[in-house]
Amino acid sequence: MAETKREIERKYDVGADATLPDLTGVAGVADVVDRGVVELDAVYWDTADQRLAAGSVTLRRRTGGADEGWHLKLPVSLADGVRDEIHAPLSDTVPPDLAGLVRSRVRGADLVPVVRLLSTRTLSHLVDADGTLLAEVAVDRVLAERLTADTGTDTGTSTGTGTAEWTEAEVELADGADPALLDKVEKKLRKAGARRSASPSKLARALAETAPPDGDTGRARTETAVGGGKKAAKKAGKKEAVAEAVREAAAEGSGSAGDHVLGYLRAQCDAIVSLDPAVRRDLPDAVHQMRVATRRLRSAFKSYRKILDRTVTDPVGDELKWLAGELGVARDQEVLAARLTDRVDALPATLLLGPVRGRLRVWDVARRTGARGRTVAVLESKRYLALLETLDALLAAPPLRPAAAKKPAKALPKAARKDYARLAARIDHALALPPGHERDLALHAARKAAKRARYAGESAVPALGKPARRFAERMKAVQGVLGDHQDSVVAREELRALAIQAHMAGESAFTWGLLYGQEEAAGADRQRELPPVWAEASRRKVRAALGE
Repeated sequence: MAETKREIERKYDVGADATLPDLTGVAGVADVVDRGVVELDAVYWDTADQRLAAGSVTLRRRTGGADEGWHLKLPVSLADGVRDEIHAPLSDTVPPDLAGLVRSRVRGADLVPVVRLLSTRTLSHLVDADGTLLAEVAVDRVLAERLTADTGTDTGTSTGTGTAEWTEAEVELADGADPALLDKVEKKLRKAGARRSASPSKLARALAETAPPDGDTGRARTETAVGGGKKAAKKAGKKEAVAEAVREAAAEGSGSAGDHVLGYLRAQCDAIVSLDPAVRRDLPDAVHQMRVATRRLRSAFKSYRKILDRTVTDPVGDELKWLAGELGVARDQEVLAARLTDRVDALPATLLLGPVRGRLRVWDVARRTGARGRTVAVLESKRYLALLETLDALLAAPPLRPAAAKKPAKALPKAARKDYARLAARIDHALALPPGHERDLALHAARKAAKRARYAGESAVPALGKPARRFAERMKAVQGVLGDHQDSVVAREELRALAIQAHMAGESAFTWGLLYGQEEAAGADRQRELPPVWAEASRRKVRAALGE
C-alpha cells in the first residue's frame, strides 16, 4: 500500500566543493549529527511529451537510501516548497495506485523512463537539545542523464547526448517541526554563499539541462479538434479570422473578452485535472471543489454564448453535467447527513424517542456504501478521460465568435446582466406562486440561476474588478438563501422516509416528525428572508455596478 508524507523542503545551489556552515548556530538547533554518505539511483518516469513535468508532478523509482521504492510527488504549494510525497514499495513497473493518481494527466499515454539521476548524498540531521529531529540537510552531487524509453527494462536507455552535473543542498523539515526553522537555516546558508535554486525540483533542472539542442523534449502531444471533420474544416477560415481579431485586441493592451474567457476556462480545466488525485485520495473537500470547477465551466459556456460557439460547447456542457452529477452522489449525502445529525444533536434527550441516532447512522452508511468506489470508477472511465481530452482540444482550438474580439468592459457586463435578468424572472415567478410543491420547484430553479449569475460575476472580477466582485457577492447572498431553502426541502423528503421506516419497524416516529416540522419552519424562514435579500440585488444596484 502507498504511504503519504507531507514534504516541506528548500533547495539551494552550491559549489561543487561547497562546505556547509556550522548550523548549530541556528536558534533551536543543539547539534548537527553526521549521517554519512549514501548513493542514490533514481529513474524518473513521465510521458514522452512530459505531461507530469508540465504539472510539476514527479514520479520516480529510486534505489539506495532508507526509503527506496517508488515516489510520487504532488504539488501543494510550490512557492513554499510543499509537496505530498506518496511512497510505494520497489517493483519493476509503476504501481497501480500511483498510476491512478496521475491518470488525469497521463490518460492514454504510456509512462516511460525519461531521466536518470545518480546522486552522492551527504546527510546531516539537525536536532534539538532532546535529540529530536528538526530537519534533514543533504548535499547532493548529481549526475543527470536523459533516457529514451526501452520497453522491457525499468531504466530506459541513455540517449548518449544529454547529461548534466551539479551540486545542490536540500533542507527538509521534519514532521511536526516549526516551519520558521527553514528561514533561520536559510539565513545561515545565504551568508555562506548558497542561493535558493531556480528549479523547483531535480527533475525540472535535469530536463532543462539535458534537453536536445533543438529543444525537442519529446513527441508533441496530439490535440484533437472539437467537432472535427469536413464541417470543422469549412469553419477553419472563419475561426482563424476571429482568432486573429482576438489577438489584435489583446495586443492593444487590455486583452479581449475572448482572451479573458479562455483564461477563466483554462483555470477551471486545470483545477479539474489537479483535483483528480485529491479526489482519489479522498482528501477533505476535494470532491466538492472538483464539482464546483465542472459547474463553473458549464456555467461559463452558457453565460458566454455570444463569445463561444454553443454548437461546440453545448455537448461538452452535457458531459460536464454528467460528471458533476456523478461527483455529487457522495457529496450530497455528506451534506445532508451532517444537517440531520446537527438537528438530532440539538434536541434534548427527552425528545429522542426510539433508536433515532442508530437509525440515522444505518441510513447514512447504507446511502454511502459504494459511493467512493463509484467516484473512483467514474474517474477511471473512458467517458471521463474523453471529456478531459475534449476540454484540452477546445482550449487548443477555441470556438470563438466575433464578440470575442470585443473589450471585456463591454462584453462581460452584458453577459452578467443577461444572467441577472434570467434570475429575476425566475424569482418573480416563484414568489408569485402560493407556498407548496410548485413554489419549491420554482425556487430551486431560481437557485440554479443565482449560481450561474454569481459565477458570471466571479469570472469577470479579473477584468472588471470591484463592480464584478460586488455583483458576485450579491448573487452569492441570494444563492445562499435559496440553497438553504432547497436543503430544507431535500431534508424533509428524507425525514419523511425515515419516519415511515421507523413506523414500519414498530418504532416511534415522533422525533422524525418533530425534525420534519423544524425543517418546514426553516424553509418558511428562508422564503420570508428572500425578498429583502433580493432587494439588495435590485436592478438599480446591478445597473450601478455593471452599467447598461
